[in-house]
Amino acid sequence: MRGYSRVPAYFFLVIAWSTCFALACPAGFSQEGQKKSAPETTKKPEIAGKQEKADQPEKAAHPAQIELLETKVRFEANGNSRKEVHALVRIHSELGVRQFAQLNFDFNRSFESVEIPMVHVTHASGGTADILPSAVMDRPNPAVVNFPAYQNVRVKSVRILGLQPGDTIEYRVVRTVSHHPLAPDFWLDHSFDRTGVVSREVLELDMPASRTVQMKMSKDLRAAERQEEGAGDAAHLLYKWTVDGAANAPSDREAEKKELRITITTYGSWEELANRLRASLEPSENVVREFYPKAKELTQGKKSAEEWISAFYDFVSQNIKTVELPLGATGYKTRMPSDILASGYATEEDKFVLFAAIGNNYCGPARAGLVISPTENPDTDLPQPGMFDHLLTMSGYPSINVWMDLNLEVAPYGMVLPQFRKKRTLLVGPAVSDLWPIVEGEAPFSARQTVNVDASLGENGTLRAKVRYSMRGDNELVLRVAFHHTPKERWKEVAQLLSITDGFRGQVTGVSASDPYATKEPFSVEYELDQPKFVDWSKKPVRIPALLPQLGLPDPPAKPSSGSATAPVELGTPLEVETKMTLHLLPGTNASVPAGTAVERDYATYSSQYFASASTLTATRRIKFVLREIPAARAADYNAFLRAVQSDEAQDFTLEPAGSPSQKANSPAPNGTTPPKPDAPKP
Repeated sequence: MRGYSRVPAYFFLVIAWSTCFALACPAGFSQEGQKKSAPETTKKPEIAGKQEKADQPEKAAHPAQIELLETKVRFEANGNSRKEVHALVRIHSELGVRQFAQLNFDFNRSFESVEIPMVHVTHASGGTADILPSAVMDRPNPAVVNFPAYQNVRVKSVRILGLQPGDTIEYRVVRTVSHHPLAPDFWLDHSFDRTGVVSREVLELDMPASRTVQMKMSKDLRAAERQEEGAGDAAHLLYKWTVDGAANAPSDREAEKKELRITITTYGSWEELANRLRASLEPSENVVREFYPKAKELTQGKKSAEEWISAFYDFVSQNIKTVELPLGATGYKTRMPSDILASGYATEEDKFVLFAAIGNNYCGPARAGLVISPTENPDTDLPQPGMFDHLLTMSGYPSINVWMDLNLEVAPYGMVLPQFRKKRTLLVGPAVSDLWPIVEGEAPFSARQTVNVDASLGENGTLRAKVRYSMRGDNELVLRVAFHHTPKERWKEVAQLLSITDGFRGQVTGVSASDPYATKEPFSVEYELDQPKFVDWSKKPVRIPALLPQLGLPDPPAKPSSGSATAPVELGTPLEVETKMTLHLLPGTNASVPAGTAVERDYATYSSQYFASASTLTATRRIKFVLREIPAARAADYNAFLRAVQSDEAQDFTLEPAGSPSQKANSPAPNGTTPPKPDAPKP
């Protein structure tokens, strides 16, 4: 498996792929007072546009060009708002047709409404068409179809039939927010397009003069046109920005990373926001007392606070199904814990509330850790609820501040996904001394992985193998989630991805895995693999690699730019990996094996052994990462260590089938091995 010391990125794709049925709606939440403001379009057109840019003429560099994007937002003093988007889009290619053939807009009807008063199509071949209001569909978000308590989270959509390259679409969308759960506060985060997809973009903000509103804008953004209307309590401040897409297109990749962004918020500080969210997420004392019998039941036979917390965690994470909605989709309005327990399902926020209602009886108070989006920075950005994308739970018990992820359902107690570790979170709860703690979430056990390959070679050169993985640690968590979220009838597809990534090119014919919910034990996966024509016996001699996954050590540090310091080598969580192969050969087959290697450092050790006995080959490789990182000053030493490992992994076995003329000359030495190849370069 590529990168044993680091979680393999492809498995996050597996998780996303396996849950896409529940997250099929392409447009994210974008209501004011909820998530970040974004153009009310379908999928981000700039993503596909970058893919086609090199192959299309300059005027048609993107599948679709938004020639005009106007956004007008008006906020009222009580937190209500109205947002109107007007877009004019020219379709350039079939990909653009697919992007705009259906417009989708997420909303929560408990405090929002979405209207699509106009969709007008001008065909390149002549003629026009208007989409009638009856063609607009309003249905539950696919993620909540089976969860009645969240049916207010919906999608309004309209299909545009007969769309062709060269056509132009013009549409208006009006989103109204009334009585938002976090009112009277409001906020908005708007980024202007910098990819060239939008030719001209206009943003108008209309805010009550009676409210104190913080505003922050990118230094490269021109100052807004500003005026004041009305008087007294009815006074409003109007701001208008106009951005020419061509003039603001980045000159290079580094420039593209610099956002043209405007943020406004009525929250005066992060502490003020945390206190407001606490009011939504903290169960009342009466509710906590109501759950004392449940807490007592779960702690039967448990003798320590650590065991109590683990029991509460296992119950909520595994017995309450996570509804895959974006954090804040309900406006941080939570359900009663008794209703959550009775229904057996919950959003991230509601799972936390249920955990707190139970756990606060014995080891509270529980606290919610709101993980900030990767692109956000609390030191420089204004406080707003739309900055968070995940909720973690901290036990809050004195001296046992363990981090937990209730939402994965199959995460071992005390583990969180690596992408959330070492991240700052806004801690919401009582008696918080550090508002922005760093997430720990390291596994409460030693990380260890074993891979055993039991294979055989047939007369026709076919390889048949059984591959078994047993894991404790980060890769264990990723595999648990992948198999948990994938229907059992599709486990072969997950195993096939795993085998391909590990360098096995055969076809997976069967797969089994341990129970993802059995988090107290290592997670194991076993699959069977067939690879026809693995060897061609007509070749003399036949060379084959050791049938073991590549260990995938971290890359050496890149050469620093002028004046910058070399970064340390990140090894990640300390981890021990052992891989073993047993290959059964045809009787009479002669084999030559390479020499083993042993390399030892204070940060990692590596060893390998290779043997031939009768008609069996064995190979073992072991690596142990001891430190989390290697100082930049030792980069040359790490490079030598890396070369030694890679040279060893590149060594082959040599096979001579029975009856080969050269077999006698290459017969094994008395101890079962043959003279090795020249030694790998010494590290």
